[in-house]
Amino acid sequence: MDFLEFIKQVPVIGILRDIPKGAEEACAKTAAACGLKAIEVTMNTADAEAIIASLKKAAKPLGIAVGAGTVRHESDLKKALAAGAEFIVTPNTRNEIIRYSNTAGIPIIPGALSPTEVQKAFDLGATAVKVFPVNCVGGPEYIKALRGPFRDIPLMACGGVNPQNAGDYLKAGANMLSFGASIFAPKLMESGDWEEIGKRLTALLDSVKKAL
Repeated sequence: MDFLEFIKQVPVIGILRDIPKGAEEACAKTAAACGLKAIEVTMNTADAEAIIASLKKAAKPLGIAVGAGTVRHESDLKKALAAGAEFIVTPNTRNEIIRYSNTAGIPIIPGALSPTEVQKAFDLGATAVKVFPVNCVGGPEYIKALRGPFRDIPLMACGGVNPQNAGDYLKAGANMLSFGASIFAPKLMESGDWEEIGKRLTALLDSVKKAL
């Protein structure tokens, strides 16, 4: 998969942390109805492997890519790939994770924060670099500052992204965004309130479309 080309049209990844098992089909349908094209299931979610496999089955006919997030260890990575994850996202930069993903031919978006970490992650073979937690170090202004020297590195803003600031991140130079609990709130997923989740997701994607 040429992930960067795939994600360019709708440059957003939804993070599913603590999605309850059995909600995969409803999640996929809600995402498709709103126009979301990529979802990651965090590996510290209960039954993450089964959920990735089930969600991928539901999402594939809808044109949605399903990946694994919070991949911190090689054991996480191997489990994610065995479950069928189509891309990998990490909260930090680990040489082994990036190299293993590259060898497997799987898109990898490692987390980094400082300029040194951003460059290191890209040098190791990152498909794109997740700037996390970006909201703690200046938000869109920090992305703008990084974009000056790192014009060739695809950056994904992560941490506190919501409908109110999504457009600001893209205008500041982020190539893509990721979001989690601001929309895929665990309590809403547990109660099955996919209508509310859909409303929040639509609001975010509308702000993204306006900024593109």
